[in-house]
Amino acid sequence: MKRVFVGPILKLMFRPWVKGLENIPAEGAAIIASNHLAVIDSFVLPLVIDREIVFIGKSEYFTGKGIKGKLTAKFMRGVGTIPVDRSGGKASEAALRTGLQRLQDGELFGIYPEGTRSPDARLYRGKTGVARLALESGAPVVPVAMVGTNLAQPIGKRIPKIMRLGVIIGEPLDFSRYQGMESDRFILRSVTDEIMYSLMSLSGQEYVDIYAATAKARIAAGVPRDSEPKGAAAPGGRPVPQVQVPEPPAQEADAKVD
Repeated sequence: MKRVFVGPILKLMFRPWVKGLENIPAEGAAIIASNHLAVIDSFVLPLVIDREIVFIGKSEYFTGKGIKGKLTAKFMRGVGTIPVDRSGGKASEAALRTGLQRLQDGELFGIYPEGTRSPDARLYRGKTGVARLALESGAPVVPVAMVGTNLAQPIGKRIPKIMRLGVIIGEPLDFSRYQGMESDRFILRSVTDEIMYSLMSLSGQEYVDIYAATAKARIAAGVPRDSEPKGAAAPGGRPVPQVQVPEPPAQEADAKVD
C-alpha cells in the first residue's frame, strides 16, 4: 500500500481543516511536536502537510500475525510510520537516534511529547526526550494541536468514525540558546514545559502535571480523579493561558481539503 493511495482515502474520511500551515518550514529539519489523542493522529497530520513527515510506532504494529496483523503492518508502512522497539531499557535512546538521523537528513520528524495517548483528552506532562532531540539536533520545534481525533477514535475503538478533524500549527520554537546543554536535566525540563505550554495554548486542553502513562495506570487501578496530585495549572507552573477549544475557520466550515 503506497502513501499515494492511503492519503486520498483518509482525506475523504476526515476532510481535515488546518490553521497555521505557514508555520511548517518549507525546507530543512524540524521537529513536529503534537498532542496525542488517538492512533489516527499519525495518519491525519501528514494529510495537511505538503512535506513528508514520519512518526515512530511500536514494533508490535509491524509483527502481528494473520491477515489482520499483515494488513496493520502494511497500513503503518503506507503512512510512513517507522517501527521502534520500545520494550527495553534502551528503547527511548533508540527512538531518539531514529529522530536525530531523520533531522540530520534535513527532514521532518514527528513526536508526541506525552509519550502515549491521553486517556481522557486532557494534556499531560511532557517527557524530556523532545527537548533532547531539539538541543542535540538544533532543529526548531513546531507545536501542533490535533482537534477531535479522540472523538473519531476513542481509546479501544479500532475503526474510526468518519467525521471532520482539525489541525492547529503554532509558530516554530527556537531553543538554539540552549544548544550543548542537553545533559542538564533542569534545562531539559524547562524546554519541555515550554513546548507543552504551547500545545496547551493551541489545543485549549486542560493540563495535568503527571505523565499520561501514570494516569493510565491510576485509571486501570480505579483511583478516582479527585485524588490526583494538585499543583501546576499549566506546564512549568505558569498561569493557565486564555484559550478556547479550536474550531474550523468560518470560510472552511464546509470546505474540503484538495
